[in-house]
Amino acid sequence: MVGVIVVTHGQFGKHLLEAAQIILGPQEQCAHIAVEGTVEMSGLLADLKNTVKRMETGEGVLILTDMFGGTPSNISLSLLQPGKVDVLTGANLPMLLRILGSRNKSLNELAQEAKNAAIQGIVVAGEVLSRKITEV
Repeated sequence: MVGVIVVTHGQFGKHLLEAAQIILGPQEQCAHIAVEGTVEMSGLLADLKNTVKRMETGEGVLILTDMFGGTPSNISLSLLQPGKVDVLTGANLPMLLRILGSRNKSLNELAQEAKNAAIQGIVVAGEVLSRKITEV
């Protein structure tokens, strides 16, 4: 099973995991790390390395971050190891639900499916509804 770590600014990752577990039930091999203003980078990196070790059981670890270029992403990218640790930015609930429902897949396949789920989960409701009205 692929391990999952959500690394975000503030408590967003914690709440994202909580929301996913409300929908899917309790999940194993999941963790979150909050990057807050007072956190020292060396301590954060050490915490992330230790968390990756705990989440890794041979299938790899997928680290989700809130946005590319931010501190959570930059710290996570330092642990990137093809086939073992991958980083996916733009964390959202559809992405996390896809990951938690498909963790038996390979790390690379899971990352691609999660990316697609995240993109498909972004909808401008007015556009969709106006198309449906004109189709009728």
